[in-house]
Amino acid sequence: MLAQPFRLEHDAVMIPYTAEAVEYCADFDCGDSDLNEFFSRDALPYDAELLGKTYAWVDYTKPSHIIGMITLANDSIKARHIASNARNRLQRNISNVKRGRSYPAVLIGRLGVATDFRGKGYNVGSQILKFIKDWFRTKENKTGCRFIVVDAYNNDKTLHFYEKNGFKPLYRNEIEEREFLGLSSEHEMPTRFYYYDLKWESV
Repeated sequence: MLAQPFRLEHDAVMIPYTAEAVEYCADFDCGDSDLNEFFSRDALPYDAELLGKTYAWVDYTKPSHIIGMITLANDSIKARHIASNARNRLQRNISNVKRGRSYPAVLIGRLGVATDFRGKGYNVGSQILKFIKDWFRTKENKTGCRFIVVDAYNNDKTLHFYEKNGFKPLYRNEIEEREFLGLSSEHEMPTRFYYYDLKWESV
């Protein structure tokens, strides 16, 4: 008999990542030293300064074990600060009378999945993204939020992850993004700006 697939809403519990959670939970390891350092050292100070709120999903059967973590913050896409062709693509699904200078968004500041839950078909990262999409679509959401945005690591694996979850690059390719940002080919481009339209993209 096949094992039941891992389902985040049934097999894990989401909790705010507070000092109490840090005290109770085991150290989190997602296999990325920069992300590990942020969650262990910077997540609580960001929270204290109201710069970002971190949430953790813990194993329902072993609540001291963190399965995945995400840090969110308020943001916006400022239409006047992006190239006209990118702005046209972004605003395509927004009625003319509602188009403005900026659009409210939630920023994914950090996202990590524990190493022992990666590469096993659990799709924890995708399930976390689906939760966030649904979360900001509910009637209980306290503020308007049209987009989810992320400065995604500029590597094929990360970009593919966001693309398969419905995110789109603001600029069609890296060359176009470099040109607008004024970066030459000699400058490293560590991230690409991706967005998800909460109203029009598929769930």
